Amino acid sequence: MFDYLVVGAGFAGSVLAERLARIADKKVLIVDRRNHIGGNAYDCYDDAGVLIHKYGPHIFHTNSTEVIEYLSQFTAWRQYQHRVRASVDGQVVPLPINLDTINQLYGTSLTSFELEDFFARVAEPREIRTSEDVVVSKVGRELYEKFFRNYTRKQWGLDPSELDPTVTARVPTRTSRDDRYFTDKYQQMPLHGFTRMFERMLDHRNIKILLNCDWREVANVIPHKEVIYTGAVDEYFDCRLGKLPYRSLEFRFETLNTARHQPVAVINYPNDYAYTRVTEFKHLTGQEHDKTTLVYEYPQADGDPYYPVPRPENAELYKRYKALADTTPGVHFVGRLATYKYYNMDQVVAQALATFERIQGTRAANPASEAIHLNGAHRNGVHAPAETVAGAR
Repeated sequence: MFDYLVVGAGFAGSVLAERLARIADKKVLIVDRRNHIGGNAYDCYDDAGVLIHKYGPHIFHTNSTEVIEYLSQFTAWRQYQHRVRASVDGQVVPLPINLDTINQLYGTSLTSFELEDFFARVAEPREIRTSEDVVVSKVGRELYEKFFRNYTRKQWGLDPSELDPTVTARVPTRTSRDDRYFTDKYQQMPLHGFTRMFERMLDHRNIKILLNCDWREVANVIPHKEVIYTGAVDEYFDCRLGKLPYRSLEFRFETLNTARHQPVAVINYPNDYAYTRVTEFKHLTGQEHDKTTLVYEYPQADGDPYYPVPRPENAELYKRYKALADTTPGVHFVGRLATYKYYNMDQVVAQALATFERIQGTRAANPASEAIHLNGAHRNGVHAPAETVAGAR
């Protein structure tokens, strides 16, 4: 008899499995459809021997000391500060938009103070109803068209005018020359990769792992007391209220016979090509190798669910599913898919730790408590709930 059946071996499921097994001495079975642990953060070596992230780049950053201290039990770290460029008007310029972006794009030599005046002149103040309103009110229509509109159309299959303001509300614009994508207190990568970190996390006598298996195949066969569910919430209820919309991605990998190809890890292509961005993994991992591997990301409607589509009608549908989840005894819904929200990796860890404390009876089960717990593990102002101008997951 297992105390817990954990559905999904990504961050949410793995953190809860580890805490329940190690701290609460519970017997845990993890079941995952895929043939590996780690969820979307899974990394592996390709045929050329280059360490890649199979499901696109995952860059770890957080302001939460609690999250860092927890994960540091299972990995050493490599310091890494993420930088992104965008291919615009035949130039490769810094993103988020900063002083160097504007000066390079327009051939000017503005100071930070002059850039503030520039943004004030081009901004179009308006009532904020959509993602388009957010950007145009900050940097004006021309920069919106150059950096945001077409990227968003590719990413979401919708115009920014059709999307909730949250998609672009926290995209930063800087008047300094700071070209870091994130400004979090902790910016680092697992020294030996994410998968190795997950292996250490789940290396416990109370944890058993079953891969290549849908949890429904074993739920009525293997005895267990409670369920930790990290899959899609609508799927749990057989989509009885309708299907929650997601955007997906296709990843196309390319290995080159050169040690380094791009100046930074990620280059966005807002206006050209069908893909949104190209990532070179060796920038992230620090691996030394005579070859390099890139991944091209092609957004699509069908496939594995990555990004909840932020529209009011979808939020309302999720509320109805949440009401079902809240009244389902013995099942804890945790993580991105189970709560229909795009979380950064550190946020998922924080949510899982908070859930464990609630299970243990050491944390109040209320939204305010959860919000306080997650606040230290926020995205710090980038593409939430998913990529609009793009950087990392």
